[in-house]
Amino acid sequence: MTHAWQISTVTDAARARIAVARLAAECGVPTVERARLAAALSGRLRQCLTKGGTWVLTLDTPGSPAGEGTLHAVLTPSPGAGAADRTPWTVTVPCPEPVRAPGGAVVAEDPADLSEALLGADEDTAVVLDKLAEQEELVAFHREELHQTNQGVLALHAELDAAGRAQREAFAAERRARNEAEEARRRLTFLADASPVLNASLNHDEIVRRLPELLVPRYARSVDVWLFDEDDRHRPTHHPAAAVRAARTGRPQYAADHPGGLPGVDDRPPSALAPERPLLCIPLLTRRAPLGVLTLSPPGERWDPDDAVMLIELARRAGIAIDNARRFEHNRDIAETLQRALLTDLPATPRLSLAARYLPATHGLNIGGDWYDAFRQRDGSVVTVIGDVTGHGLHAAVMMSQLRTALRAYAVDGGSPGRLLTRLHEFLHHLQPDLYATAVIARFHPEEPTLTWAAAGHPPPVLRLPDGRVRTLDAKPGAMLGIPLKQEIADHTERLTPGSTLALYTDGLVERRARGIDPGIERLAAALGSFGPAELDADLEGSADRILRPLLSDSERDDDVCLLLCHLRG
Repeated sequence: MTHAWQISTVTDAARARIAVARLAAECGVPTVERARLAAALSGRLRQCLTKGGTWVLTLDTPGSPAGEGTLHAVLTPSPGAGAADRTPWTVTVPCPEPVRAPGGAVVAEDPADLSEALLGADEDTAVVLDKLAEQEELVAFHREELHQTNQGVLALHAELDAAGRAQREAFAAERRARNEAEEARRRLTFLADASPVLNASLNHDEIVRRLPELLVPRYARSVDVWLFDEDDRHRPTHHPAAAVRAARTGRPQYAADHPGGLPGVDDRPPSALAPERPLLCIPLLTRRAPLGVLTLSPPGERWDPDDAVMLIELARRAGIAIDNARRFEHNRDIAETLQRALLTDLPATPRLSLAARYLPATHGLNIGGDWYDAFRQRDGSVVTVIGDVTGHGLHAAVMMSQLRTALRAYAVDGGSPGRLLTRLHEFLHHLQPDLYATAVIARFHPEEPTLTWAAAGHPPPVLRLPDGRVRTLDAKPGAMLGIPLKQEIADHTERLTPGSTLALYTDGLVERRARGIDPGIERLAAALGSFGPAELDADLEGSADRILRPLLSDSERDDDVCLLLCHLRG
């Protein structure tokens, strides 16, 4: 159904608005939509009245061709009113099934009826206001909820930020700990590598020379080692006051124009000898007293405290190494003096030439149990002996000296070599039951000429004949001297011709761990047989050196070497 109203006055506009509101209510348009339609229509009618003229409001309700399921309103100027250029206003409102058949299109001019319509409009407004209040409450609820959510998000962001800072701090602490651990490992590695370097030598000058090589330039710009009781070659003319104080107190001293803050180190004023650079003076401590001072200047502005602790430990180890080297050198000098005192001056005889060589082992103290001896007897014969006491050091040298003295005492009675070795065996067994020795005794009778010899556990003598042939005198020897066994050592006799040479030696000359003793004896025989007929007769001393040279060139010796050449002149 289509309804139409002509509007030229305010009253016409009010009646048309009231009619449209009633028809919308009868068609089932919801209150909010009805109020929205009425408000929009009122505003448009007000504009039309302002413009003037006559306007036509057309409303199509459900059932009409233009209002199928909707309310369709059109506001246009009336035809022939001179308002053709005015644009129509249209609005469409969906509506459900109508509540009753539309019949309220006519609005009377009765004031009561208009008042009722006005109050009905207020009711719609009240409903809209209630809906608005509900929406405002809902908006307020959601606003509060959103505020709480924002607060939670802000709190979460704060927690995440705090967790990020804590994580960054943890990473930084881990990096610092890793760097500290790496620095500690570096220092420990340096000490572990430096200790063998310091202890590799038993020469204290060599240890002093290696200290700057270890420290410069990583831990020090310069290194000065002041050793007490040294000659002027090894100590400077003047020393910093801090070094003197370190020597007197035994405590490390740090001389600079600022506190060092180094653990276990006393701070001192800057040195007058070098006021522009700090000095760290560390005493070289030993078991008894300081033996010197190590003075260092830093590689940069100052030392790290942990580096200073490491340097103090290195100085302690260096002091012990230098002290050990000095003690070794002192004992070595004593041992070499004793060894030289025990070696025999060979006797001069008309027809028998003698040449001897003694070379101590290249490891440890240069003293051992090898010895040689030669002396004349009353009948004009010459007794030569070479022996080896087990072990090295002062104890072996003392026992060697006692055996040498006992042999000379026994030889006064004129006993044969076998008898002399038998008596030495008994003497050593009763004197030192846990010490053993080997020996060879050879007695020359230049007038006959004959050679009588006997051996006790010793490598066999090697005899060179005048024609250059070489023989090993390998007759069955006796057992070692001093073993818990009663034995009678037998004599052996050889006829000699002028130009013959007998070589007596110890096992250090011919024995090598990897090859045994037999190849060494063969090399000795080859070296002895390489001489010409007159070389041994002309220069026996030089011949001894020529024999030793090839035998000792193959490896480092770990045992004493003793050689005694006996040459019967032609």
